[in-house]
Amino acid sequence: MNAPTSHPLETNCLPLWSSQAQGWENIVVEQFQHPSGEGRTQYSDEHTICLSLAPRPVRFLQVKGGKTHTSLYGKGDISITPAKMSFFARWDGEDRYLQIRIASSFIQSVAREALEMHPDQLELLPEFRTRDPQIEAIGMLFLAELQQQNSGSRLYIESLSNVLAVHLLRQYGATNPRRFAIYPGGLPERQLLQVLEYIHEHLNQDIKLADLAALLEMSQFHFSHQFKQAIGTTPYQYLLQQRIEQAKRLLKQTDQSIMEIAFMCGFNSHSHLSKQFRQLTGMTPKAYRAN
Repeated sequence: MNAPTSHPLETNCLPLWSSQAQGWENIVVEQFQHPSGEGRTQYSDEHTICLSLAPRPVRFLQVKGGKTHTSLYGKGDISITPAKMSFFARWDGEDRYLQIRIASSFIQSVAREALEMHPDQLELLPEFRTRDPQIEAIGMLFLAELQQQNSGSRLYIESLSNVLAVHLLRQYGATNPRRFAIYPGGLPERQLLQVLEYIHEHLNQDIKLADLAALLEMSQFHFSHQFKQAIGTTPYQYLLQQRIEQAKRLLKQTDQSIMEIAFMCGFNSHSHLSKQFRQLTGMTPKAYRAN
């Protein structure tokens, strides 16, 4: 199910959607569709997850890690190929799938910071055909962002990437990491106010999860967990809420265009603001201004 680098029809190797054009960090998400064929891949610095999107089961022969596996892949089935492991597949029927490649260096960073694992102990185990509702859910969230081309949602993508990395380490790691530390009560008030002030001052900018975590010299995973404990919402949700609140103020108090307001509030387009505004308020920016 990996993207066949040796497929005879070169045009069929191109993804329908790719995050590489959207500037996502530490992760590459691509949607593919191939007719019957075969292919071979090996990624030296990335772990690969393939999530089947096929409307009808597709028969696969796969070879990786010195093992051969033959089975039908249906929608929701996944396979995992660790970095540096060669992979060969031959499939009979049109295959549709989502490929998620997550950087080895990012996995190592999460292992060290969130799970207190030494990178030398890190080893992900290969999986042929398995079911994992959490990976499937994260994959579909990635796909939705990919298709909507929301370039202003990096904080959201980074949050999903961190959750995926922790899940991979816990469920598919060769060693059992120690449970990550939980800090009761979430962020102390002083640190929380520092983060909230930063968010408010940079609403119109591309705020990254790494930027917020760095303010407190914490790992991204620990920061996200403690932030949510402190105020009951994720950093991304809070950022989105504050951007919408600022948009509401500008719509009522100024005569600036909705496009201008979108950019002032950190949205990348009129439609991006309108979609998020409608989801949170139940009406469009235009209707809110006229109300």
